[in-house]
Amino acid sequence: MPSAPSPAQSEASTRAQRPAPSQIPGPIPTQALTRRQREVLDFVARFVADKGYSPSLEEIAAAFDLSSVATVHKHVKHLVDKGYLRKAWNRSRSVEPVPSSARQDSVELPILGAVAAGRPIEAIEPEAGTAETLSVPAAMTARGRDHFVLRVRGDSMIEDQICDGDLVVIESRREARNGETVVALVEGQEATLKRFYRSGSQVRLVPANQTMQPMEFHASQVEIRGIVRGLIREF
Repeated sequence: MPSAPSPAQSEASTRAQRPAPSQIPGPIPTQALTRRQREVLDFVARFVADKGYSPSLEEIAAAFDLSSVATVHKHVKHLVDKGYLRKAWNRSRSVEPVPSSARQDSVELPILGAVAAGRPIEAIEPEAGTAETLSVPAAMTARGRDHFVLRVRGDSMIEDQICDGDLVVIESRREARNGETVVALVEGQEATLKRFYRSGSQVRLVPANQTMQPMEFHASQVEIRGIVRGLIREF
């Protein structure tokens, strides 16, 4: 029987299979878009489709009645960084959409408020029909299930890299497995983001912050609203 390769041989084999830098494809969009970023992207796409060339930053600013080109530049930079736009070669200071074939499928999810990564702060009473939406990579969602987005407040989950101001994609669920990060409604009034553990009739909601203590409740006091499926950080 052939002997297993040594760690050094495995690493050498892995390096040999990696593409050279010139062979590595460009970035494929995997990050979510804010509402304004989606509007700018849609405008650029329509402009190119109608006129056959890309809009300048000044033309984008005029379309949104913005007096500052710097604001447009910020939105465009985010879209370029996320892989949805690229700098156009045919006009100065213009941009063009990345071909749709290079984009990852996305879904629009409602942003249904804030959730505390700390002490509970508010109940989630979604009004999905009127909520602002966010374009989220489809890979962050489970097929055939309902999802929504919440903004994180607090720092109790920082050791899981969930920080104040982040957006979390939530799969709507009424049950959770031990160790999953959940949105839990406590005593029907306050929502919190924590790791979930249940033992018999007792539930522990555990922060990912060693300076904070777990929260303990009778199971009847805790209602699971969903589990975390993805994390989005805006810059």
